[in-house]
Amino acid sequence: MPEISIIVPVLDDAHAAARLLAGLAVDPTVELILVDGGRDSALDTLAEGRPDVSVIRTVPGRGRQLDAGAAVATGEWLWFLHADSRVPDGWRQVFTSETNAGGGWFRFALDSPTWQARLLERLVRWRVRVFRLPYGDQGLFVRRAVFARLGGFGQYPLMEDVAFARRLLRAGPVAEPVLALTTSARRWERDGWLRRSLRNLSLLALYGAGVSPERLARWYEEPRRR
Repeated sequence: MPEISIIVPVLDDAHAAARLLAGLAVDPTVELILVDGGRDSALDTLAEGRPDVSVIRTVPGRGRQLDAGAAVATGEWLWFLHADSRVPDGWRQVFTSETNAGGGWFRFALDSPTWQARLLERLVRWRVRVFRLPYGDQGLFVRRAVFARLGGFGQYPLMEDVAFARRLLRAGPVAEPVLALTTSARRWERDGWLRRSLRNLSLLALYGAGVSPERLARWYEEPRRR
């Protein structure tokens, strides 16, 4: 029986998922669940020859995809990763050493050598320390029983990580390992470091002001559609 279920929502991003899987060796105590929000046959190819990897499909939307993966997961721990994440060495020890925490998150890091990346990493650490507000690209993890008690992520197309992290914090002790989960800087490089960061902050502020996640998701996807 797996101890850890790694759940990865994917939407037209098989290349990133392939890189993520390449950094995760086959381990009988770990299962990997790719949740396809489309119909990407490349994900089935990735799963071939990997008995630890399964592919399931659902309608697109990160909250829905994450909940769908959790519904079939069998591990005590559920670890939610973005497809463009890179796991740090020693990550396995985080789950074996945590005995009291109901969940937690990793540190944020970017795979860019630029000063903008280092500044953004420091700002994220400040945001998490002061506002207790981690994002999904920090690899949220939670015990399966706690996840069920919190009701999962819900039908959120965006901001599902913010809403869930708030509930997780209220549920009891959380773990904040010093290990950093590395995220691709491709979106900041594509959109511009300042523009992307301000856009993310604007979406968060609008969400806090009561704008629906559905409307925010449409605004979030608009630049990519263009």
